[in-house]
Amino acid sequence: MAKETILSVKDLEIEFNLRGKTLQPIRKISLDLYKGETLAIAGESGSGKSVFTKSFIGMLDSNGTIKGGEIIFEGKDLTKFKKEKEWLQIRGKKIAMVFQDPMTSLNPLKRIGEQIREVIIEHKVVPKEQAKQRVIQLLSEVGIPDAESRYSDFPHQFSGGMRQRVVIAIAVACQPDILICDEPTTALDVTIQSQIIELVKKIQKELKITVIYITHDLGVVAEVADRVAIMYAGQIVEIGTAEEVFFDPRHPYTWALLSSLPQFGEKGGELFAIEGVPPNLFKKIVGDAFAPRNRYALEVDFLAEPPYFPVSETHKAKTWLLDPRAPKISPPDVIRRIKERDYWQSDGGAV
Repeated sequence: MAKETILSVKDLEIEFNLRGKTLQPIRKISLDLYKGETLAIAGESGSGKSVFTKSFIGMLDSNGTIKGGEIIFEGKDLTKFKKEKEWLQIRGKKIAMVFQDPMTSLNPLKRIGEQIREVIIEHKVVPKEQAKQRVIQLLSEVGIPDAESRYSDFPHQFSGGMRQRVVIAIAVACQPDILICDEPTTALDVTIQSQIIELVKKIQKELKITVIYITHDLGVVAEVADRVAIMYAGQIVEIGTAEEVFFDPRHPYTWALLSSLPQFGEKGGELFAIEGVPPNLFKKIVGDAFAPRNRYALEVDFLAEPPYFPVSETHKAKTWLLDPRAPKISPPDVIRRIKERDYWQSDGGAV
């Protein structure tokens, strides 16, 4: 059965003007997002993950501009939206976002309940007189104990994990079609991280929504994702099912990311680190952006940008190593070890 596309991005280009110089953090990205799936977008800090998804809700910084491409959602091209009034029909109501630091998402001077209530009233989810009861219900659903009395508390009276639950409550208050989670567990300890991940899974199942996770933590990716998109220097360099990307990765950058995970290293051995630094996006990139850091780089990598090469119907990678004319290069040993050993729990999570 063909999957239903809920959002489609085609050749998206985004630029920022910084002190008279042009930075291009998103370089011709195309992506189809399927209804009901969990897509994880992974990559190093600065690869463009957050900028890419912020363009879905009109939240680029004031010096950011969409220079080309389209974002099709419900038959409309979101790149054509110019007025805040247009975005208010999408942001929060149809596509919502959970940010990594809940204290920057919450107003420290406003009571928690009122912050959720104003979202509900703004988008007319329920009549005004019912809004408070809806907020209490939401707080209870996201795991806030004694929700009715905590309605009147301020953000500083909540722990980090509880604040993140409140932010999730705000995000799902209008039952959006798409929920974007931008590093939602970064500042939390491991136990609370697991609780937040399970909460998002529960909400997704109950509301039948599509979830995008933005993360640099491949452990989280393995636990939550149906599909994985690997980003580097403003492009998606590999995309496939979680199983394909973990067990049969084809791009050298994906190899490097997996090799750097401690749980995939050998006992007593040195931890792997990706050499070099990401490219300067103020400058025009020639060839494969990862080539200067890629120990498997071919001569062509420094001359021409690779196209996508299909690995399967659901898996493709942007690397010249997949060209039929390329020499046969074996992936690093850690990739072989991942294939040979069971690094997945019975519930689909990474060990």
